[in-house]
Amino acid sequence: MGESTVTTLEGQEQAAHQPVADEANSRAGQGFLRRLRTPRRPRLWFEILLIAVSYWTYSLIRNAVPEQRAKALENADWIWKVEHHLGIAVEESVNHGVNSVTWLIVGMNYYYATLHFVVTLGVLVWLYRSHPGRYAATRMVLFATTGVALVGYYLYPLAPPRLMNGSDFIDTVVVHQTWGSMASGDLKNMSNQYAAMPSMHIGWSLWCGLTIFALASVPWVRVLGLLYPTATLVVIVATANHFWLDAVGGMICLAFGYTVARLWYGSLPYALPQLVPAKPPRRSLLPTKA
Repeated sequence: MGESTVTTLEGQEQAAHQPVADEANSRAGQGFLRRLRTPRRPRLWFEILLIAVSYWTYSLIRNAVPEQRAKALENADWIWKVEHHLGIAVEESVNHGVNSVTWLIVGMNYYYATLHFVVTLGVLVWLYRSHPGRYAATRMVLFATTGVALVGYYLYPLAPPRLMNGSDFIDTVVVHQTWGSMASGDLKNMSNQYAAMPSMHIGWSLWCGLTIFALASVPWVRVLGLLYPTATLVVIVATANHFWLDAVGGMICLAFGYTVARLWYGSLPYALPQLVPAKPPRRSLLPTKA
């Protein structure tokens, strides 16, 4: 009788502890996920390493995509026909018009080759220093945008206008012998020539522009933020590196990037707190006593 009673009490004790253990494990998992989603101050060494490795990986994958020349040229012809149907196929006129002004097109060649990287890195540094609480989420937008662009390069090879068959587009880097572009001249063999869709010049510049417009406190700087992707759009068309619709592809990729960050952090990056502690406070996983 006594033995039976002891067994019953042990069973009751185990049954009582099991839900507590399950609840503790569940809270531990939720706590770990919450810590990952909680904005925290970025670490400089980690960010430098992450950006360097990410860009190296992006370049490696982008250039590893097979250069499907025939398919890329076929897709370029289709894009050109669609733009004619929509009444927006004015890239050739813009290309020739700007090319007739030497100082302007030379400046655009250097703009295309350099600001894409300089401004993007500059905005990342500014976020790191002035908006550490928003840095990780905004960086996630940029990384997700770039990641999905790689899928576009693989699934939809596209020749830029300057490489189209039977067209009258001018390769402005070749004509004016300017340096720096991975898309023309001596460096063209180091870069995939048929990865024009989507345009990351637009994806990255619009990311920069929206970030500056949303977070800058000086009005004229906010205006410059909006002008930067606008100027970039003109440059990519004038230099015959992209169609208008490539820019639309870049915008769609950026929208995907913002969606990823919104789902992960539960908010748009710019709505997160500007400043955060170096380490978020640890929350107890044990139930508190009443």
